[in-house]
Amino acid sequence: MCCELDHLGINVTDAEKMLEFYCDVLGLPGERVGAYRAHEVAFPSVRVSKETLLDFFPPHMWQDDGALAVLPELGRLNHLCIAMSKAEWFDTRERLLDRDVPIELGPIDRFGAHGTGISIYVRDPEKNLVELKYYGEKDELSCEGMKS
Repeated sequence: MCCELDHLGINVTDAEKMLEFYCDVLGLPGERVGAYRAHEVAFPSVRVSKETLLDFFPPHMWQDDGALAVLPELGRLNHLCIAMSKAEWFDTRERLLDRDVPIELGPIDRFGAHGTGISIYVRDPEKNLVELKYYGEKDELSCEGMKS
């Protein structure tokens, strides 16, 4: 199976301070920062690489009982996202269903490192939220050198 780490969702108390640190201090480029400040999107991101984003989730996204609510004992990680081909996504979804792993949310359109894709959310055995995503008709990821 060929996957890539698409993004990490991090719960933050002050998204602006996080943007200042990651953009101004570390020099990472911001993503959708203007749209966030204009209240057009729920959270801002910074780009770590072509493949990976850090998403900064302000309190309104994780302090309620919604699908992205965090379990207090798990800290600041809101979720991690693994991107895969459309075919692998459907195979993975079938394995989840076959093993009675509950899908907490989705399929649903969600923004990620490559734009908007289709996501489902599940919990791992430690109760971490894992987003599984594919982008449109994208059937191949850049996985040179990876073993299946």
